[in-house]
Amino acid sequence: MAGNCCGSVRVLQRLDPAACNALEQGAAGLLVPRTELAGVAPGTAVGAERSVDVDVTAPAAGACPETWSVGARLTPVSGQASGAVALDAAAANTWVPVTGAQLVLPEAGVYEVIADVQGSIAWAAGVSNAIVDARIFDVTAGADVPMTTRRVVLFTDQAAGGTTGIQANASASALYQVAGPSTLRVDGSWRTDSGTTSQKVLWAHNFRFTKVSD
Repeated sequence: MAGNCCGSVRVLQRLDPAACNALEQGAAGLLVPRTELAGVAPGTAVGAERSVDVDVTAPAAGACPETWSVGARLTPVSGQASGAVALDAAAANTWVPVTGAQLVLPEAGVYEVIADVQGSIAWAAGVSNAIVDARIFDVTAGADVPMTTRRVVLFTDQAAGGTTGIQANASASALYQVAGPSTLRVDGSWRTDSGTTSQKVLWAHNFRFTKVSD
């Protein structure tokens, strides 16, 4: 009488034959490959173009089982500056750097750049279109940061007598992408269609950046 038999088939996972993945017989017994994780101290940035820190905490020596703790923190770079420039000595329609209002974007990425500015202008007779403008300028690229030119002051008073002046505020901002370290600054400019002006000043009260993406 014929009989049937049955059994099972086991599929074994193939092991990487590399030497670092091989079992080894040592004096203390069989040595099993393991992976050691390494991290950085909290507050330490990793790499030249990263905005996230990964912290790894190792288990206590001899712990069984071994428990590793891994955490991540946002660490975007940022900076700020301020300054002022008198524009009376500059020719009309000429961009003049605001002294002190210069920043360096330290690495490639997308940044939010903001300049809070204030302008002033005075005149002693009737004036038409007394203007103070501001912009954020990329010194490294030799070009305006797009969408950051602002008209800070625009005033007309043909009937003014004596000395008259005005101050006004504006804010220029944009998301700006750079391919590497870049120097940005705030510039000021003035012009008048008619009349004599004086005391033309542009302040950058707070010029700042924050990295928002790698």
